[in-house]
Amino acid sequence: MSKELPPVVFDDDNPEWTAEDFARARPASEMFPPEIVALLVKQPGRPLGTTKEQVALRIDHDVLARFREGGPGWQTRMNAALRKAVGL
Repeated sequence: MSKELPPVVFDDDNPEWTAEDFARARPASEMFPPEIVALLVKQPGRPLGTTKEQVALRIDHDVLARFREGGPGWQTRMNAALRKAVGL
């Protein structure tokens, strides 16, 4: 199975960067205060204050397949569906 490349889109409002654009570019840490940069950078790991419990659970194959079809994040989506089902 070969992966297809996305179509090439030309956008006059957002042109492709040139070598000169890259040469002028500066890191966010040089342009913004540290508290703003911290908001731009995703911290690794689970957000503080969230607790999860690992359990063994048997799920019907077709239900599990449907969640996995959505790609990465299927466990989070399944958790959200369970929360909605119990009214949280």
